Amino acid sequence: MRRPELPPDLRRFIATSIPSVPYLEAVLLLRAEPSTAWTASTMARRLYLPEADAARLLADAAEAGMAQVSSGTQDPIYGYAPSTPELAQVLDRLAAHYAVDLVTVTDLIHSKVEKRAQQFADGFRWRKDT
Repeated sequence: MRRPELPPDLRRFIATSIPSVPYLEAVLLLRAEPSTAWTASTMARRLYLPEADAARLLADAAEAGMAQVSSGTQDPIYGYAPSTPELAQVLDRLAAHYAVDLVTVTDLIHSKVEKRAQQFADGFRWRKDT
């Protein structure tokens, strides 16, 4: 079965705005359940992550304009709130594409992460000329 092609604008969005698969999963959970009051602990349970990692994902999503944060009784509470209608539309399209072609989307995210890791590692490579 042929996979649908990932449109260039979604590729650019992933390359510039989606740092990891867990981040994408967190944003898509926020989107899928917009009436849920998400805390780091609820997100951590849903994504099977340490609570500190979930807290960072939620804070990053809020900073990127994909979520809104409010004060809870003890912990910050997050909800889905794209900062612009255009961002909401891109996230809708990305969610639809991810639902039918998870492999292409995750491969693109992983290749970006691997490239950054290689660039970092190359900075420590011993060279004869130095």
